[in-house]
Amino acid sequence: MADAPRILVLETATAACSVALLAGDTVLAQAHEIVGRGHAERLIPMIGALPGGGRADAILVDVGPGSFTGVRVGLAAARGLAIGWGVPVHGYSSLALLAAAGFASDPDLHRLSVVLEGGHGEVFVQHFSAPLMETAPLASLRPDVALAALDGRAAIGSGVRHLAALAGGLDLREALPRAADALLLPPAFTTLPPRPLYGRGPDAKTLAERGLA
Repeated sequence: MADAPRILVLETATAACSVALLAGDTVLAQAHEIVGRGHAERLIPMIGALPGGGRADAILVDVGPGSFTGVRVGLAAARGLAIGWGVPVHGYSSLALLAAAGFASDPDLHRLSVVLEGGHGEVFVQHFSAPLMETAPLASLRPDVALAALDGRAAIGSGVRHLAALAGGLDLREALPRAADALLLPPAFTTLPPRPLYGRGPDAKTLAERGLA
């Protein structure tokens, strides 16, 4: 295990701020806090508290969907550390991470939907089957439309409370992504480019995104 490449995982796409240092199939160290909007203040100290200051051979970062600001905080940190350390950085989806954790925690689940807080009264929704496979594309939906789209699936994520308010008797499991659960992701789910996956049009754009830089 000492020879396994170390991977630093950064998770800032939701109200959680989470970091983990992985090597092979082992979590060497991790930290997970519910910070709301405090990612910018907490992320770097959490990384610094990891063994070796979190120094790794590669960086894996949540690219969304989720909080516009949170995703950007994680990406900025990942890119900066990657340049400083001279290591590659790749992305993963918050939805896939929650799906992987959901299947791992309940072997009886064969399909589920991940529902995350979105914007403008909507939720981010994606359907998965076990072993981890996307069975529908990511969508940003009104809660009533998301509820109808479940089609009997269990639902996991930070957005399930919006569905619970519309109907009872559903298999709804509140959860936030944890960086250490990246260990559960198949390699194919850890190769996204390190740029935001919004799930819907962002409320704000950088000058570059608006074609002005």
